[in-house]
Order: sequence, then C-alpha cells, then structure tokens
Amino acid sequence: MAKRIINTKNAPAAIGPYSQAVEANGMLFISGQIPVDPATGKIPSGITAQTEQVMKNIEAILKEAGYEFKDVIKSTCLLSDIAHFSPMNDVYAKYYPSDCPARAAFAVRDLPKGVLVEIETIAAK
Repeated sequence: MAKRIINTKNAPAAIGPYSQAVEANGMLFISGQIPVDPATGKIPSGITAQTEQVMKNIEAILKEAGYEFKDVIKSTCLLSDIAHFSPMNDVYAKYYPSDCPARAAFAVRDLPKGVLVEIETIAAK
C-alpha cells in the first residue's frame, strides 16, 4: 500500500506529529480541522464563523489532494457544546446540498485551542 502525505499552505499546518491528510488506496483521510485561518493564524468568534473556517480548511485540503466535497464519504463533527449543533449544521449543509456523507456529531469536553468545533473528514474516489 502506497500512501501520499497531503500538505497545503491554504490550511493550518499540523501542530503535532500528524499530517493534514493522508491518501491511500483511493481514500483521503483528513485530520480533524479546527477553525484557524491559515493566513493569519487567528480563530474567528462564534460557532457559525468557526464552522465556516473549518469547512474552508477542509476544502483547501480536498483541493490540494485532487478531491471535492462530492467525494466526501464520512465526517465526524466534534463540538464543545451540543447546543452548537444546529448552527454548525446550517453551515455544514451548504457544503453538502445533496448526496450527503455519513456523519457523526457529538459534544466533547474540550477541543484544541479552546475552539468550538473540529471536523474530521474521509473522502474516496
């Protein structure tokens, strides 16, 4: 099995011993993305703006690897508070208007850098 490491300057750099994404056997595994703006290093305020930034980060990685949102087959959404589910879902739905991927969403105790949302993504060709 050959694997290809995916990195783009258009998404936040990994801050630990992991890759932004790894492609293997026609599948792309994107590490959990948090709402860091790669150009400024800043985190926007509020769940809506944070979810939008996460989706932009995922989009940049998909594009770098030669994939699109239509290729996404599974997402895992981590929320700092389940009360953020509805506004997160409203933003998420804009990126998956049809043929939506499988998904899990749940609240966790804490997320890196105190963010409100993190989304992990798997895509396939």
